[in-house]
Amino acid sequence: MSFSSTLLQWYAQHGRDLPWRRTRDPYAIWLSEIILQQTRIAQGEAYWLRFVERWPTVEQLADATEDEVLRLWQGLGYYSRARNLHAAARQVVALGHFPTTYDEIIRLKGVGEYTAAAIASLAFDEPRAVVDGNVFRVLSRHFGIDVPINTTEGKKTFSALAQQLLPHEAAASYNQAIMDFGALQCTPQSPDCLRCPLLDTCDAAATGRQAQLPVKLRNLQVRERHLAYIHIVSRGRAAFHQRPAGDIWQGLWEPLLIEDMQALPPALADARLLRSQVKHQLTHRTLLADFYVLYTDVPPALPADFQWLTPEEVEARAKPRLVQHLLDIAAEHAADDAPAAD
Repeated sequence: MSFSSTLLQWYAQHGRDLPWRRTRDPYAIWLSEIILQQTRIAQGEAYWLRFVERWPTVEQLADATEDEVLRLWQGLGYYSRARNLHAAARQVVALGHFPTTYDEIIRLKGVGEYTAAAIASLAFDEPRAVVDGNVFRVLSRHFGIDVPINTTEGKKTFSALAQQLLPHEAAASYNQAIMDFGALQCTPQSPDCLRCPLLDTCDAAATGRQAQLPVKLRNLQVRERHLAYIHIVSRGRAAFHQRPAGDIWQGLWEPLLIEDMQALPPALADARLLRSQVKHQLTHRTLLADFYVLYTDVPPALPADFQWLTPEEVEARAKPRLVQHLLDIAAEHAADDAPAAD
C-alpha cells in the first residue's frame, strides 16, 4: 500500500471529528484556518463556534466593526489575524462571492500559501497540498529529509514532495489525513512508532532519528521589554486609549502605559503598585509588566486620544490578555476608599 493510501486508511479510522469538517462552506473553513494559526484546536474550536454564532455569514462579519471583531477574538493573541480576517471579509463582499480557486483565495488579506491550499482543497476540491508543521514533520521523518524546514530550499523541497504525494481524487481527505497524522500519531515528542502504520517504511524509525527530524535552524532571539501600566480611575470611570499602528496589539485598548517610570508626571506620583514583573510571553519578546492603580477625584491631564470609560465600556472593549490579567488583579485589590461613581 502506498504512503498516501495508508494515510487515507488511517484517517478513516482515526481522523478528528471537527465542526468545520462537517461543511463545505468556504467561509466556515476559512474562519477555522485563520483561528487555528498559532492556536491549539482545544482552544480554537470554542472561538470558531462563537464567531459562526455571532456572524454566520461572511457578509455579517464584514458589517461588524473592527473593535467588535477584536473583542470576540480577545484571548487568542496574534491580533493581526483578527484585523486581517475582518479586512478579508470586506474583500469577499466587495468581490461579490467567496473566491473559489487557490490563486484567488491567496489574494485575501492574511491568507498565505498554506491557508489558501487548505481552503481550495477542503471547500472546492482543488488538488493543492497543504504544508504546515505537521506535514513537515511527517514527511521529514518518513522520507529521512534533513533539509532545514525554515529555509528557502527546505520549503521548496517539502512543497514539491507534498504536491507529488497528493492524490488528486481525494485532495481534501488526504490533506486532513496528513495533518491529523502529525497531530495524533507522528507527534513532536514521543511519536507512537510501534503502532504506526508507516513504521516499516519510515526512515526516522529505522535510523532512530525521530527526535532529530525535522531540522529547523534556530535564529530567533527573544528580547525583554519592560512595561508599567497605570490604571487611572476617576469618579467611577477609567482612562483607556486604543493602541496605534506600528507596535504590538494594534487596535486594542489599554490604560496608561509608561515605559520609563523615572519620567512619571507629578500628577501620577501617588499611583499604587499592585504587582511587579508580571510575565507575558510573546513569540519574539518577553514582556515584564508592573501594574499600578490610581484613584483620584481630579482627572489628570492625559494624551488627547484617551477616553474615560465606564466599567461596562471597559468590559466591552477588546484588550490584550496581559491588560485583562492586570485589570483582574486591580479588581482583587480594589481600594476601599475609591470614590463612588457619579
